[in-house]
Amino acid sequence: MSKSKSFQLEQRVVYPSQGVGIIQSIEKKEFKNEKIPYYRIYLEVSDMTIMVPVDKALELGIRPIVPRDEALRALELIGEEFEPIPSDWKLRYQMNLDLLKKGSVTDIAAIVRSLYHRSKIKELPILERKLYDSALKLLMDEVSFSLRKAKEEVETMIFNRLESR
Repeated sequence: MSKSKSFQLEQRVVYPSQGVGIIQSIEKKEFKNEKIPYYRIYLEVSDMTIMVPVDKALELGIRPIVPRDEALRALELIGEEFEPIPSDWKLRYQMNLDLLKKGSVTDIAAIVRSLYHRSKIKELPILERKLYDSALKLLMDEVSFSLRKAKEEVETMIFNRLESR
């Protein structure tokens, strides 16, 4: 099967830049005359099911939901001081897109924090606004599962911390 950590049936996992999903099944599919095991992952946030080869899951960045302390750390990060970000939106967009692709909960929190505060200075360009909305949704999704709280409650926690600056 896989030489790395495998995931279990019904386990919630994070697919970078897509959100939290649940492993519905592990199936073998024929590919080039070989039976390859795949995870069937349902992503509720986009109502989409994806098939990921078990051997490629970690390479694609699929990971378990962060533990409670890491989710709380991401929420703390939102309220902390931060370095000013470039005023050139294209450079800023690329930096944030790279962070989003890395997919860690703290990277996503950093994107939300910087773009939220930037939007208070000047309206974000459309692409950057979409990136902010996507990062916010991903952060709320994972933190709500990690802390076992409703998404609305997590959203309030995020905005309370953002406003505390």
